[in-house]
Amino acid sequence: MIFENNDHIVFAGDSVTDAGSAGEASVPMFDNLGHGYVRHIDSLLAACYPERCIRVTNAGISGHTTRELLARFDRDVMSQKPDWVSICIGINDVWRQFDVPAIHEYQVMPEEYEKNLEEMIEKAKNGTKGVFVLSPYYIEPNPADRMRARMDEYVEICRRLAEKHGCVFIDLQKLFADYCGYRHSSYLAWDRIHPNQVGAALVAREFLSRCGFDYNH
Repeated sequence: MIFENNDHIVFAGDSVTDAGSAGEASVPMFDNLGHGYVRHIDSLLAACYPERCIRVTNAGISGHTTRELLARFDRDVMSQKPDWVSICIGINDVWRQFDVPAIHEYQVMPEEYEKNLEEMIEKAKNGTKGVFVLSPYYIEPNPADRMRARMDEYVEICRRLAEKHGCVFIDLQKLFADYCGYRHSSYLAWDRIHPNQVGAALVAREFLSRCGFDYNH
């Protein structure tokens, strides 16, 4: 497994990462990590690798776009001196184009999204062992749906930047789309955005599968 004893992983993102955590840069004390995929990852690491003390920090804040995350990235992510950084951001960049289409200043268009994300990746690469880029998603199996089609553009930006900078890319849109080949999206999230425990477990499993994680360790 790629995570070593005393490694520190910081998960940056929006409400999907935040998932009810205790706030900015929450640490694994008193259930502060929230109830989402970050909590699942921390629990599985501790359960399956008790000999490795791996610190997990949740730096997600609900409602944030790449614009807000970039503005606090140094404070909430890089100041934590992480060994690994995970970035999962972009849902609100797209969502604001559909739920408040008349408020243009809330929206982050593809060009700005790519610029913001690349700047965060470049910051995260500096002095860390590695960076994970988790794509945004919309749990809608119909690719012709307007919001799903728009989200796919942002997924491709993530894919391209991850390849350019040597990051681990995790395609959450594909992960959820594949699951919806068997079950309705409501099994994962009633609003097609915020994962329930099944959705969070899927994300955690996919993340750890890219880390050489062994459940039978």
